[in-house]
Amino acid sequence: MPDMTLLECFENPNPQRDYVIEHVAEEFTSVCPKTGHPDFGVVTVQYVPDQSCIELKALKLYLQSFRNEGSFYEAVTNRIADDLTTVMQPRWMLIQTDWRGRGGIRSVIRAEVGQLPGGAPLDDFDDEDDYESPDPGRTPGF
Repeated sequence: MPDMTLLECFENPNPQRDYVIEHVAEEFTSVCPKTGHPDFGVVTVQYVPDQSCIELKALKLYLQSFRNEGSFYEAVTNRIADDLTTVMQPRWMLIQTDWRGRGGIRSVIRAEVGQLPGGAPLDDFDDEDDYESPDPGRTPGF
């Protein structure tokens, strides 16, 4: 079962500046609640921190806590967004889950929290060198 208590934060070293942090977890797994089959995906967290930033090992352990959880893609994505918002309270955050295909259908789910500050730099993914997609030839669509 996903465990929000695993999440830890540290003090933002530059709270006066709007800047974007991006973390990509390429080996996310959960379980389909209908079939019990494993679901594999990539979780991308982009955020503009306010007073705190998420600690990476804690984020990894939190994401691993979904491993045996039966949840739909939409529920997983929104749960991650809600839990990270609760512990970090970012100025802005975008959670994207990019699920590997099953039965010929791929899914990408996005949940956004807040408004992206006007001065925050955000990669528009128009340069192939900026991001290495888990599926060559396919950009993530941010």
